[in-house]
Amino acid sequence: MEEPAHIAVVALGGNALSTPDEEDSITNRFARTRRSLIGIIELIRKGYRIAITHGNGPQVGNALLRVEMAYPKAPRVPLGVLVADTEGSIGYMIEQSLQNMLKLAGVERDVVTIVSQVLVDKDDPSLANPTKYIGQFYPENEAKELAEKYGWIVKDAGNHGWRRVVGSPIPKNIINGHIIRNLTDSGMIVISAGGGGIPVYLEDDGRFEGVDAVIDKDRAAAILGRVIGARELIILTNIEKVCLNYGKPNQHPLDKLTVSEAKDYHTQGHFPPGSMGPKIEAAITFLEHGGEKVIITHLEQVLEALHGEAGTWVIPD
Repeated sequence: MEEPAHIAVVALGGNALSTPDEEDSITNRFARTRRSLIGIIELIRKGYRIAITHGNGPQVGNALLRVEMAYPKAPRVPLGVLVADTEGSIGYMIEQSLQNMLKLAGVERDVVTIVSQVLVDKDDPSLANPTKYIGQFYPENEAKELAEKYGWIVKDAGNHGWRRVVGSPIPKNIINGHIIRNLTDSGMIVISAGGGGIPVYLEDDGRFEGVDAVIDKDRAAAILGRVIGARELIILTNIEKVCLNYGKPNQHPLDKLTVSEAKDYHTQGHFPPGSMGPKIEAAITFLEHGGEKVIITHLEQVLEALHGEAGTWVIPD
């Protein structure tokens, strides 16, 4: 009897597709997108059925900045609509790049992008306490000047400088998730819930209404994994391993974590809300709802991480 195909969700970090070290041009985005997909091609070769999601923090922040700089010559565009814009544009880049790479590899698999709405709570407390970094990095003085000019909230983002932050509600469900599951079950590679998906809530009469916020893509990936029955969640970012005391002289990389250990370290403050925190929370959510394994690693070390030679594995107790 043939072994059932592994079903996995692969989450690509927005900072992995666009870094502060190079210009955020379309050419550079395409180049980084192609590099980020090399490991995913190998997963597909191994027979994985996958759904891909991606971040959009740098991209949606830049889109929002363009809107604010263009006003009043051009109308304002709400943040929720810009999430949809970037979900479509980044999805297009991933879809086309993946199609071309599969063709060159001689692999016949269909790829489709679904611009996804994701259900949130309109009274989510995180909407009043913004923590989600978006846009570019700035020196502290420039960030505060922009905050004064445009009404931003800005916070220290570590070694690269300061960034704008916006609300990031917890995702509850993916609208049309059953369609995504049907597509992955049929063998299609589905790009969905990009940028965490477009946040929407339910009115009392059952109508959907948008929210001006950005959902964390790792949290959305955990929900997506539950929807499609994934066994593995692979989070690709710009660091090799999860670390305790990250960025400090006593930084300690972790090869493996159980859910209980992840919860303990998170409670101790090792995983900040604007960086590793949501990834660890997503891993816990995914594993507590039937997932078997979460891998967090650098986007260029997928295969090594699958064999336990790189990255951090998070596993059930």
